[in-house]
Amino acid sequence: MRFGRLGTELKHGYNAMTTRGSDMLMDIGYQVMKEGEAVDFQDKVQETAFVILTGKVEVAWDGKKEVMERHSLFDENPYCLHVPRGVEVTIKALIPSEVLVQQTVNDRDFAPVFYRPEDVQADVFGKGLWKGTAERTVRTIFDYDNAPYSNMVNGEVINSPGRWSGYIPHNHPQPEVYTYKFDKPQGFGACFIGDDAFKITHNSWSELSGGLMHPQVTAPGYAMWYSWMIRHLPDNPWKKTRTDLPEHTWLLDPEAQIWEPKR
Repeated sequence: MRFGRLGTELKHGYNAMTTRGSDMLMDIGYQVMKEGEAVDFQDKVQETAFVILTGKVEVAWDGKKEVMERHSLFDENPYCLHVPRGVEVTIKALIPSEVLVQQTVNDRDFAPVFYRPEDVQADVFGKGLWKGTAERTVRTIFDYDNAPYSNMVNGEVINSPGRWSGYIPHNHPQPEVYTYKFDKPQGFGACFIGDDAFKITHNSWSELSGGLMHPQVTAPGYAMWYSWMIRHLPDNPWKKTRTDLPEHTWLLDPEAQIWEPKR
């Protein structure tokens, strides 16, 4: 599978998307919780990242407790708890909440890390290029630079309505998963995976095998959030690795001439 949809309304409990048995090498899903509900997580072989999407939860691990709260995917940076294999984590929903869960096999042990919104790097990509048509906010929670002990990368992209991201078209050998949400549930867009195109809808996801290009676009009127999660390969981690498709690199020339209609 390269693309999937969970539907506009998620079910209570765990909503699975990819599995580590696929070429994505990661278990990824949404945990939907009711107020007062508590869920325990512990995996003997996989590291796990918990990212708050909406709501307010208390997370407890190794005798520590923190609160993760978020009301807007678009306007607020996330909280995230990242733990190695074997660590027991309890998540208690203080109000109805939704948490993104990312896991992969990792035989390295490391100290759990709790990321606050101010710890999350946020950059504007595409600024000043192509009349702003590919300007977007890219948030990085952790990658090889700040978590070289991890086998994963976790971040978010915010697309303004009608804008592109993952542009210019590029690829990298490491597998990547995108999970999408819109500011309005009827929002839509499109993702391109190699030579295939798919309609993006609320709570859909795409599986990006290594070597396939993968730009995205959202329809006018609809802001799009998506999580981007990369799995490092053995002896080949993602170090902001990017190979631009050569037929599109002319767009990187600041003097590039782009056609516009005559008024």
